[in-house]
Amino acid sequence: MQPDASFRDQVECFMSLVPAGRVTTYGDLAALAGHPYAARIVGGIAHHGDQKLPWHRLVNRFGGLASGYYGGREVQATILETEGVTCTDFIVDNFAERRWQPSL
Repeated sequence: MQPDASFRDQVECFMSLVPAGRVTTYGDLAALAGHPYAARIVGGIAHHGDQKLPWHRLVNRFGGLASGYYGGREVQATILETEGVTCTDFIVDNFAERRWQPSL
C-alpha cells in the first residue's frame, strides 16, 4: 500500500498536533488518518517527512523509541527528556499517561 498525498498530509497534520510532553504511536496516527493498519507506512512518512514536525514524539505501540530515529534512540530520548518525558531502557516511562490519543 502506497500512501496517497492526503494520507501523508493527514499524518503530518496530526503529528503537528502532538503536544510537548506527550507521545503518540505509529498506529495511532494511522488510525487518526483513516488507515488503522498502516503503521509501517506512518514510519516511512516519519522517516522522510517534514523535518520541522516533532517526530521525536512518535513511538511504537509499547512506548518504545524508534531505532531508526536520526541519531538513534539516545538522541530521541534526550529530546523527549527536554520536554519532561523520561525513558527507561528506551521505553517511555508512564507511557499510558503520556500517550496522546485523541478520540479515535
